[in-house]
Amino acid sequence: MEARAYLKNARIAPRKVQIVLDLIRGKDVETAMAILQHTPKSACEYLEKLLKSAIANAENNFGMDKDNLYVSECFVCPGPIMKRIMPRAQGRAYRILKRTSHVTLVVKERE
Repeated sequence: MEARAYLKNARIAPRKVQIVLDLIRGKDVETAMAILQHTPKSACEYLEKLLKSAIANAENNFGMDKDNLYVSECFVCPGPIMKRIMPRAQGRAYRILKRTSHVTLVVKERE
């Protein structure tokens, strides 16, 4: 049995989120939460909230025990990219890409 939580259109680049996801993959939820609370990355705020949501889904929807949960799967996919213009020298305009992320986090119960 597994419980999932999704975060869509987060205004943070996927490569920044991927660094933090690699830290918590395969850890139990208490350790993962501690890692997220003590890692100085901007993605940790998004992922801490997402992990709490996945734990709540597991407890309330599937009746799993919080003490036996671990992060079995977590990945990030690129979302829609917002294109903006930055003025440059001599009347030129450069394109700025504001990237977004779709994050999926899955928790399972250990046997």
